[in-house]
Amino acid sequence: MADRAPHPATGALFASPVPPGTGWPGDPSSPGTPVAADGAEVLRLARSAADAGELVGRACVCRACPRLVAWREEVARTRRRAYRDQPYWGRPVPSLGVADPRVLVVGLAPAAHGGNRTGRMFTGDRSGDWIIAALHRAGLANQPGSVHAADGLALHRTRIVAPVRCAPPDNQPTPEERDRCASWLDGELRLVGREVRVVLALGGYAWASTLAAARRAGWAVPRPQPRFGHGAEADLGGPVRPVRLLGSYHVSQQNTSTGRLTQPMLDAVVGRAAALGG
Repeated sequence: MADRAPHPATGALFASPVPPGTGWPGDPSSPGTPVAADGAEVLRLARSAADAGELVGRACVCRACPRLVAWREEVARTRRRAYRDQPYWGRPVPSLGVADPRVLVVGLAPAAHGGNRTGRMFTGDRSGDWIIAALHRAGLANQPGSVHAADGLALHRTRIVAPVRCAPPDNQPTPEERDRCASWLDGELRLVGREVRVVLALGGYAWASTLAAARRAGWAVPRPQPRFGHGAEADLGGPVRPVRLLGSYHVSQQNTSTGRLTQPMLDAVVGRAAALGG
């Protein structure tokens, strides 16, 4: 296998995993970006970030979870057969969208051969096909598909974030990995949350992570904790105004291929988020 492979859009050669600051489309980091090696450093770097761009750049070089680092980089080196001629990002995946969102979409973690390959959330896999198409139909994305980080996708009034920034084995981060990565989500909520009107949680994991992050941020969260379900809603007290939390089944292939989540079901919830976001 070649040590370097061409990006499918730009043709530039990249190693897998991609080092920071080498010109990958959308890479917010640089060779001088500080690297977190443990949970304490994640907390310090997230809290000291001056804006969302700086925070995401720091998150994209994080190495605080040894198991996740080893997995994401092994996937990037070995690659799936269908993508053997492409480089893999192989690092924590940056958030996607505007820096002053009214609609915040919360997922789970990047897919091994989706975001971990393309370097962008919900890009290059079936889950991305579903959510980006739904956002487009609701007027929150400029195009109906997302295949690589240089395809021109732009979100309107919307930002997509993940509680866990690295692709985990079997899509299952450990509680310790979740808690370590939570500081990046907390920092992002601090920096982009003032304009948020609605949070769309894709799956029970995202729902619970959102409620936990909201509590840590000092937002008013109902007690008992609102229960997740498709179409569930809850009112949160945000930093400036009330925020509506919406639940949707995750756009995983397991849900969409079995009919647990259908296009009309997803469109109804995403459309509701778009309407509430104004």
